[in-house]
Amino acid sequence: MKRKIALLLCAAMFAGLFAGCGSKSASSETADKGVVNVYNWGEYIDTSLVDQFEKETGIKVNYKTFESNEQMYSVLKQGGVSYDVIIPSDYMISRLIQEDMLEPLDYTKIPNYSLIQDDLKGMDFDPQNQYSVPYMWGTVGIIYDPTKVGEVDSWGAMFDEKNSGKILMFDNSRDAMGIALKYLGYSLNTTDQTQLAEAAALLEKQKPLLQGYVMDEIFDKMESGEAAIGAYYAGDYLTMHESNPNLKFCIPKEGSNVFVDSMCVLKGAQNKDNAEAFINFMTGTEQSKKNAEFIGYTSPNKEVKDRMDLDELAMSVRYPDAAKLAKCESFINLPQETLDYYDSMWVKLKS
Repeated sequence: MKRKIALLLCAAMFAGLFAGCGSKSASSETADKGVVNVYNWGEYIDTSLVDQFEKETGIKVNYKTFESNEQMYSVLKQGGVSYDVIIPSDYMISRLIQEDMLEPLDYTKIPNYSLIQDDLKGMDFDPQNQYSVPYMWGTVGIIYDPTKVGEVDSWGAMFDEKNSGKILMFDNSRDAMGIALKYLGYSLNTTDQTQLAEAAALLEKQKPLLQGYVMDEIFDKMESGEAAIGAYYAGDYLTMHESNPNLKFCIPKEGSNVFVDSMCVLKGAQNKDNAEAFINFMTGTEQSKKNAEFIGYTSPNKEVKDRMDLDELAMSVRYPDAAKLAKCESFINLPQETLDYYDSMWVKLKS
């Protein structure tokens, strides 16, 4: 069964499950009954693993999703809900650490951490490996239908008038600006006001060409052929390709974003032991393999690659060659002044 269908079937179940953690007081009341409240990206888990974890541990999983790091951050800052495990991306983890929003992990309760690739430990966003366990990693690129837009190897196709009405753009400021910055030859993490203004102007010029700003809506639009080109995550391309074999994927020649999403425990989590049990479970080799096969992203578990039966396409997307990765950058946490610029620019662009 396609993972999107499976997730839709489980959506009602998860909605009901999460009713118990709608507030801090509700979470406190159920903390002694064996629960863990998980906040993850949409369409980003094999839900059968949730069932398996519950059966093996007796711990009830309350599961809710977000569409972007910024949405997640906004929800956490507003308060009123209590999560245990959250799964943000690299630069957001750095921000959460700086703002003292994460709990240090007890790695004696996460022995499967030893299975994580060494090159994904001690990363810039968590140099002392205190707060995070990698969940998945991957790249951002262009998904396109060559029968409608021709062959693509550059971010320029996302700004080309000949593709007007066929283009889908990320519905979040960091990814959208990152694409514009890369196309212009700048770093994803620039704080130079002139470069930022140039990227913002490019996005403003692109706006009339777009079919829309999207996140997970891109699945239906690309699979159905309603749209013909869009920027999104490599792992999700493999799912779209199952439904629409015409679709291709490329990491543009200008370079792109390589990301690491990691499991963290929120500061003051009511169910920290259960959270660490969940993290350890999801990091195990068989669970990591099953999860990676289901969602299409690349597992950080060093034993998984050799255990997966991948065709040439899937291998090239999940494990891009070193030359392509060398042109990619990871997002870092930006200064508040730059973040404020992003916020105001995005509000103006979307108005």
